Amino acid sequence: MKLLHKDIEKDNAGQVTLMPEEAEDMWHTYNLVQVGDSLRASTIRKVQTESSTGSSSSSRVRTTLTVCVETIDFDSQACQLRVKGTNLEENQYVKMGAYHTIELELNRKFTLAKKIWDSVVLDRIEQACDPTQKADVAAVVMQEGLANIVLVTSAMTLLRAKIEVTIPRKRKGSCTQHEKALERFYEAVMQGILRHINFDVVKCVLVGSPGFVKDQFITYLFKEAVRQDNKLLLENRPKFMTVHSSSGHKYSLKEILSDPTVTSRLSDTKAAGEVKALEDFYKMLQHEPDRAFYGLAHVEKASEALAIDILLISDQLFRHQDVATRSRYVRLVDGVRDNGGNVRIFSSLHVSGDQLNQLSGVAAILRFPIADMSDAEEEDSSSDEE
Repeated sequence: MKLLHKDIEKDNAGQVTLMPEEAEDMWHTYNLVQVGDSLRASTIRKVQTESSTGSSSSSRVRTTLTVCVETIDFDSQACQLRVKGTNLEENQYVKMGAYHTIELELNRKFTLAKKIWDSVVLDRIEQACDPTQKADVAAVVMQEGLANIVLVTSAMTLLRAKIEVTIPRKRKGSCTQHEKALERFYEAVMQGILRHINFDVVKCVLVGSPGFVKDQFITYLFKEAVRQDNKLLLENRPKFMTVHSSSGHKYSLKEILSDPTVTSRLSDTKAAGEVKALEDFYKMLQHEPDRAFYGLAHVEKASEALAIDILLISDQLFRHQDVATRSRYVRLVDGVRDNGGNVRIFSSLHVSGDQLNQLSGVAAILRFPIADMSDAEEEDSSSDEE
């Protein structure tokens, strides 16, 4: 997704212009558009014209319309999004107030205007537009004197850095020049990793090379991390995985990713964090039920007590048509983040999101146990009756 223009006022009203570039972007758009928003996009309209003789003919014309959104229809198999609403700006083909259905297309921009842009929607735009947010695999493809640092998303590979250092050959009786140059090279690759790899997002770092270069580099990397007391590298050591490649050029990435040991390791990276969080929640529910809450009223009470460590919430809840209910979920997310908690928004298209929806779409793992929740239980049951 490309963010072409953003104009949001201090009162959080405003509009953004976006361009979907891949099928996954339609899913993000579906989570952005709500009933009551206005959407401006290029669309096809069937127009009937009547000639002076009274005969009528119909033709399809491309025009740009702004509609007030009334219904949103997303086809998850074809990744197609249709938005139906009434026309807000009259033009030569469509009268004011006439109904029209816009089918959003890839590589065609659209402008979305809202009365309130809340933190969840803005986060969704940031996530959709920043490729590093989606890149949960990183790779360092190297050989002596050459390294490519690459981020791998579900749809593409992004070259973040190319590092080239001249390495002199070993000379008879003296290897100092060669070793100093190698150390300079390894240092440059280490800095590249720290600069370009976001370890909060990346679940696995593949280091590939011919021969022993990868092993020598990993030894250097963690020896330096210990010497410099670099906690970021030391904490993420399990994420590094060495694998053979025929060269240090970018095209060797394909052979690295098709390596069977790599494919088994990467099979679940996309949603591994969410699956683990849900597993942790179920374990907590089994062993320490006073530290595992689900249902909106219970979780809100825990949030008021500043007890939430990890909030698990389904993106389905943010598509609620009732503004008051939706803003209640947004307030919950903001409250947990403000108090230093971790928020995981689950995709309802993923199996873990489906499981979470069976727990009413919201659950929390607490920092400390809270025992007496009878009041919240009563409130939950009364809201269910309504």
